[in-house]
Amino acid sequence: MSSPTIADTLEAMDQLIEVIARLRDPNEGCPWDLKQTPSTLTPYILEEAYETVAAIKSGDSTAIIEELGDLLLQIVLQAQIASEMGTFSLKEVAEGITQKMIRRHPHVFAEIQVQDAAEVNKNWEAIKIQEKGYTLSQQLQQYLNTLPPLLAASKISRKAASNGFEWENIEGVWQKFEEELREFKESLQTEDQAHQEAELGDLLFTCINIARWYNLDPSAGLTGTNQRFIQRLSKIEEQIDRPLADYTLEELEILWQAAKAELKQQELT
Repeated sequence: MSSPTIADTLEAMDQLIEVIARLRDPNEGCPWDLKQTPSTLTPYILEEAYETVAAIKSGDSTAIIEELGDLLLQIVLQAQIASEMGTFSLKEVAEGITQKMIRRHPHVFAEIQVQDAAEVNKNWEAIKIQEKGYTLSQQLQQYLNTLPPLLAASKISRKAASNGFEWENIEGVWQKFEEELREFKESLQTEDQAHQEAELGDLLFTCINIARWYNLDPSAGLTGTNQRFIQRLSKIEEQIDRPLADYTLEELEILWQAAKAELKQQELT
């Protein structure tokens, strides 16, 4: 497959922009599209982003193309609505990200020298802070405001550690884990749900710090656990002859262990 020229790509983008503008035409457009606002579309942005990630993980080029298209649709549609409102257009969006990429890559577009990708990332973060004027706490708050909780916690943990909020050794992290586990267990003896959730959060955050020390990805770990749970449940469903709810806990445990062993054996063969 030959690579398309820039002109070909721009032509395809022009067609997409024209289609979206037609869908938003007050007289001849689509009733559903005309009802949408920036706020009503935000759930679709999240949904399409997650579906794009799933497609990339699958390695299926056809699926990746489709999901990237769905994600691009959301960007163009948001820009179209903003243009109708007179706030900004797709032009400003493209210009903004272009200038940002130039500013944050001085080793490419200026005379700055870098040794490796780690130094590129360090420079990126420094330029970002300079542009935004963020304090450390404001930067961490931005993570909290914009990212899913598990990812936000991972980034907060790494950023805080890089600014001195770090244990001297892994033993200190494990001591913190034992402390938070004890406090969480104690909270469960009360009826204060807010306190229980606060202690649970502290325990989870400590687990994320442990993962960081061992260079592990908490999201990948949890995704793997979820997938294994579903696989074992599916294996059980293949073997039973009545609803799961009709089985005792002891029977389900036997089925669970058998499914776990079978799947483990399949991994080894």
